[in-house]
Amino acid sequence: MRTLAVNKLRAADSLLVRSLSTLRLDPVLVVMLAVLMGVGLLVLYSAGERNPDLVWRQSVRFGVGLAVMVGLAQVPPRLLRLWGPWLYLLTVLALIAALIVGVGRGAQRWLDLGLIRFQPSEAMKLALPLMLAIMLDRRPLPPDWRMLAVASALIGLPVALIVVQPDLGTAVLVALSGLCLLFLAGLGWRVILTLAAGLAASAPLIWLRLHDYQRERILTFLDPESDPLGQGWNIIQSKIAVGSGGMTGKGWLGGSQSHLEFLPEPHTDFILSVAAEEFGFIGVAVLLVIYAAIILRALFLASQCRDTFARLLSGALVFMFFVYLAVNAGMVSGLLPVVGVPLPLISYGGTSAVTLLAGFGVVMGLYSRRRFMG
Repeated sequence: MRTLAVNKLRAADSLLVRSLSTLRLDPVLVVMLAVLMGVGLLVLYSAGERNPDLVWRQSVRFGVGLAVMVGLAQVPPRLLRLWGPWLYLLTVLALIAALIVGVGRGAQRWLDLGLIRFQPSEAMKLALPLMLAIMLDRRPLPPDWRMLAVASALIGLPVALIVVQPDLGTAVLVALSGLCLLFLAGLGWRVILTLAAGLAASAPLIWLRLHDYQRERILTFLDPESDPLGQGWNIIQSKIAVGSGGMTGKGWLGGSQSHLEFLPEPHTDFILSVAAEEFGFIGVAVLLVIYAAIILRALFLASQCRDTFARLLSGALVFMFFVYLAVNAGMVSGLLPVVGVPLPLISYGGTSAVTLLAGFGVVMGLYSRRRFMG
């Protein structure tokens, strides 16, 4: 009887692997993403005050993201090369439209399309690396100064439009998605240090262009205790939640900081603090292991591509996932300023989840066709 059950289990497992492979999906990566999304819904239920409607809406968004992931995995590289410039151009036009007719709380980030709201800056996280990968494909690498100038213009235009919205956090992520691709293309350390020196030299000018609330966030990051009941409240409560979890945590649904409403935005930007309080150091360590496994598996898929376009694009998209994680973890632990970056596939919200899953769809699609490229 036990042998029969084991055989049935193996047959079902084999059928699942074949089905995913037929859809040009990597079974290992898909399973790890599913585990992460499952953990995300578990934490969200607690962070959202046991609101099943919240969990249901996030599940629907995951479903949409998975559908987009499967769809993009079917797109051949030649169509990505063909569509890339048009996608970049349309997204830039959408960013301009958002500045004119956009909606949002204190910022014009969204386009109201009736049934849904669309955030063009999220689409740029895919469009920019795709555009740069097309530009650098089949050209001598590392890129020369002329190509770097063109790349800088392609990065600078959408970043400037996003900064004006204003959305500094997303602007930084979009800029990093482009810079990462240039780094993967072999950008030398001399160029990187020159760019860093230029950025440092322009810091006073950037400071003057920041909005008041953005300056306050940076000052609060440097000294949160200077305004513990105002600007410093969020980060102080977040660190209390993280520290109070100890080694093993207070247990699922047992977090006092979040459930007694001390912790701000517990189901979005600060959901990692909820996980740390309820599952402790061990729980967060397990979560980070899942993230690391996803990143390493996706990097392995990217490294197996023979085509420069595929390797650059895949590597940049995986790096974007890592940046989301690093910035959010640094934000909730007080190592970075609070810039409103969600924890990937855990925080409540649909746009970032769909964007990240779409990126993994591109990575798996390129990997599945690696033998036919180059």
